[in-house]
Amino acid sequence: MPKTIRELANELKVSKQTIQYHYQRLPTKNRQKDSQGTNMISPTAERIIRDKVAKPLVAKNQQMGSKEETKTSKENNELIATLRREVADLKSQRDKQLATKDRQIDHLTKLIDQQQQLQLATVAKNKELTAHVQKLSGLLENSNISKKKLENDKKYGVHKNKLKLNNSWWHFW
Repeated sequence: MPKTIRELANELKVSKQTIQYHYQRLPTKNRQKDSQGTNMISPTAERIIRDKVAKPLVAKNQQMGSKEETKTSKENNELIATLRREVADLKSQRDKQLATKDRQIDHLTKLIDQQQQLQLATVAKNKELTAHVQKLSGLLENSNISKKKLENDKKYGVHKNKLKLNNSWWHFW
């Protein structure tokens, strides 16, 4: 399907004058006009023009590409260097944080050990005090028993003394 010069220029992203220039240099058999006299580009003419326009564009793009590649390469190298510095900084920060965490863990471990030692000492002291309380309870019970015995002896001892007196009184009779 034939195209206009403007359509082909837009498609190839070049000026209309560039397409017009190459169109006028085509053999007469490849040039066409529509009923209104507008230049029309046949598929064959389009291929010829594309080849002529595309070759300089490719060469120009390659030249630009090599300059851009050089720029891009320098930018990439700078970016890589920046990223490497950032990675080194992050590693350094991580190492500092890990060292801090290690110190905290060591401190907490010491505190736990101390707490366990205090707990053991408290348990031992509790056992010692329990044994002492039991001993005192035993003494108190013995004391209470002794008191009761004394009270009983007093109650019955007086009575026994009376009986003894009575017994001894009868004895003389």
